[in-house]
Amino acid sequence: MQSPDFVALCTQAAALGAALRQRGWRLVTAESCTGGLVSAAVTSVAGSSDWFDRGMVTYSNTAKTDLLGVDTALFAQVGAVSSEVARAMALGALQHAGAELAVAVTGIAGPGGGTPDKPVGTVWFGLAWRDCGAAHCQTRHMLFKGDRAEVRLQAAACALRWAQDAAQSASGQP
Repeated sequence: MQSPDFVALCTQAAALGAALRQRGWRLVTAESCTGGLVSAAVTSVAGSSDWFDRGMVTYSNTAKTDLLGVDTALFAQVGAVSSEVARAMALGALQHAGAELAVAVTGIAGPGGGTPDKPVGTVWFGLAWRDCGAAHCQTRHMLFKGDRAEVRLQAAACALRWAQDAAQSASGQP
């Protein structure tokens, strides 16, 4: 049996799917701190193969580099939880997929990962889209409260909501 929180994510994913399908768009995700929760919600929706290209889970910096092309120098310069890495993840996901919209999530969900400047619950999002053949990207920062499961759920819900807003906007931009 699925938790009510996961069912709510799946409902959000279905709404996102309807918006994407209406535009004729496909989505790709790149997830770190959410552990694939966005992809799990999306793939739980019947017919998601019509609008979901793929989900990439990239816990490690090596995976971010190998799967998404994130420059390893960024990790030393700004850390994996940063606007720059979220941007690189979103643009890399978009480049490696046949999608028009990409959402990326990188953050600190669990205990032991936080620092004074980046406490547990610090999450960066990247949203990338194609417009006339060119890729564009915006980033967003959030700080969520709660334990690991709560931070993951809140981050996944935020990622789905932001992608849906972009898919529903008249210009296709967030």
